[in-house]
Amino acid sequence: MTQPLALVFYEKLMPGSQLVNRLQDLNYRVQAVNDLASFQRCAQSEGPMLVFLDLESKEGDVCQAITALKSDVATQHIPVVAFASERAAELQAAAQKAGARLVVSETALLDHLPELLNQALQVE
Repeated sequence: MTQPLALVFYEKLMPGSQLVNRLQDLNYRVQAVNDLASFQRCAQSEGPMLVFLDLESKEGDVCQAITALKSDVATQHIPVVAFASERAAELQAAAQKAGARLVVSETALLDHLPELLNQALQVE
């Protein structure tokens, strides 16, 4: 059986590396992308089952990346799970508006990953 692919963008080692490890423990293939500019291209070429984006990037506007992902016919179906620290409420609201299926705190992401995966992958 083929393992589903999760595409992950993060800059902070914690919780990013923990997320990668937890996804692998749940039998996902994980591709970490550390360049926000190439994230869209990677999503188009790799065809992930879902993507995870760290909203608190110093590299660029992650919400703009979500909007681009959701505006492209080739990638608009991919569920987006965005995460940030609890103190980043404005970023979380912006990600929701940009089209993220789920927006969660870093703590909730790691504590409830299996449930969040089920929720993100539900067909609407």
